[in-house]
Amino acid sequence: MKDKRRALFQIGIVCCFLIAANSVAAQQVNEPKDVPAAWSAPYPPFRIAGNLYYVGTRDLACYLLATPEGSILINTGLAGSLPLIRKSIETLGFRFTDIKILLTSQVHYDHVGAMAAIKRLTGARMMVNAKDASVLADGGRSDYEMGKYGVQFEPVTADRLLHNGDTITLGNTHVILLHHPGHTKGSSSFLVTVKDDTRSYRVLIANMPTIITEKRLDAIPAYPGIAQDYAYTLNALKKQPFDLWVAAHASQFNLLEKQVPGGPYNPALFADRQAYDTLVSELDQQYRKKMRQRSR
Repeated sequence: MKDKRRALFQIGIVCCFLIAANSVAAQQVNEPKDVPAAWSAPYPPFRIAGNLYYVGTRDLACYLLATPEGSILINTGLAGSLPLIRKSIETLGFRFTDIKILLTSQVHYDHVGAMAAIKRLTGARMMVNAKDASVLADGGRSDYEMGKYGVQFEPVTADRLLHNGDTITLGNTHVILLHHPGHTKGSSSFLVTVKDDTRSYRVLIANMPTIITEKRLDAIPAYPGIAQDYAYTLNALKKQPFDLWVAAHASQFNLLEKQVPGGPYNPALFADRQAYDTLVSELDQQYRKKMRQRSR
């Protein structure tokens, strides 16, 4: 009798797991369809500087840091961009399955859409800013603004939570996370030093704090400190030193104007401090305009 009860109990446990698994599998992912064509259009991969490579689309920037111990992938673009990213990595001569660490600039569907699939295919460790971890884990549903669309990407559970100033190390490459919140609670820029045969370069992979909400900044209960976070990030970006810079969107650093597909290796293309300062100033003006709206 005891054996029978034990067997029934075990069957019940298995049924619960199957029900839970089916519930997760049936979860509807509502990735917005009306997105710019450049977000999914292919773009030839190329070497930016040292061991840093561009493997994204025409506008959704994805970066590969190749090391002797494997690779770090920053951002994945949309869910459907996985084949493009894989092809870009392999075109450069690297193995897709050598990806060991996954990072993201921000937890929105246009930057983490393929993250879950790439994690499954490679076994890479997902590391994310602690402030964005819950949104990553629920597929964007709890995001203060984008959550209105429900689940927009396949959920991912982080293997490591990151904080401002943390270092991510793989092989001989050390990436420093810079907490630059506002666009999301855990938006992050990354600072990494890369080297080629000539010199080393301090590269900033910037997460530019665009404002995506139409609400007043004092009318977002899900993100009560958003105004202060924008102010902090803009101030930090103004002071940030670097040799080269890129961003989470190719259009933000004028990739199509700077780099000719198939052109020669030329890190100096990404050393335009004036363009960086101009963009940060424009974002600051947008923020100040938004703050005036707040005071009405």
